[in-house]
Amino acid sequence: MRTRTIIRSFLTTVVIIGTSAALAKDKASDSFLKKAIEGNYAEVKMGELAQNNGQSDGVKSFGKTLSSDHAAANEKAIGAAKALGMAPPTEPNSKQKADYDKMAKMTGAQFDKMFAKHMVADHKKDIAEYEKEAKIKDAAGEYAGDQMDTLHKHLDTAKSLEAK
Repeated sequence: MRTRTIIRSFLTTVVIIGTSAALAKDKASDSFLKKAIEGNYAEVKMGELAQNNGQSDGVKSFGKTLSSDHAAANEKAIGAAKALGMAPPTEPNSKQKADYDKMAKMTGAQFDKMFAKHMVADHKKDIAEYEKEAKIKDAAGEYAGDQMDTLHKHLDTAKSLEAK
């Protein structure tokens, strides 16, 4: 009788630990997807801004690419969020909105310089977060892994614009 009680206690503990680990993984994936979706919304808006406020053809072209790529990525991210049972955000976060508002006051060469600098920093940070998430085997990890090539291309383009 005592052995059964010990075994039941052990099995209950294993189930609780396993469930806690799964919930922690889901929370991390939810957090990543929330940030990714907000980031995609922000990149679409920044891309549109670059097309309107940029001076160089390179910045305007990159803006168009950003808007297009991040709109497509957001469809996938929202699908991953729904697959994990979370309600996706519908707009950029407050910091991203503030960055947009700051950039929206600039035009021409000043805008081009700040835009390139912002895109380099933003994509470096994103790549680090996406690489970490891509190691997790769930819908969020799959989404992250699928976006790596695009994020690296964006970083390379932003660096080339920053160097000009």
